[in-house]
Amino acid sequence: MSSPLSLLLQCLSFFLIFCQIFYASQADLGTASQYSPPYTPSACFGSDSTQFPSSNFFAAASEGIWDDGAACGRQYLISCISSVLPKACKPGETIQIKIVDRAQNITSTPTRQGTTMVLSNAALAAIADSNAPSLNVDFRQV
Repeated sequence: MSSPLSLLLQCLSFFLIFCQIFYASQADLGTASQYSPPYTPSACFGSDSTQFPSSNFFAAASEGIWDDGAACGRQYLISCISSVLPKACKPGETIQIKIVDRAQNITSTPTRQGTTMVLSNAALAAIADSNAPSLNVDFRQV
């Protein structure tokens, strides 16, 4: 026969697993690479230096999320899931980024072509080892 404590722990475990599944279903999965300065001019805001958040966490959007320019200014929570570089992800790190450019128009070359987002150097370094050429990420619009 189960003790009340054992039953409570089983219920709590089930609830936590359910919460994790529900949380994961709210995010999209994609890939990210990084790009270096110069970050201007951008497809969204030209040469306006006020377009960049003070955190320097921003990105260029791929065609999949560009939405004919509607992505400009959108904010996303993003975290690293995995990378080809072992142990590149910083566990538990989630940052908020702002879309300021279109990936196919950026001035500098990203570390990998064809990713969902191309992150600023600061943004990628906040969630992963900056030597990682690309990341698998989860992201959701806020």
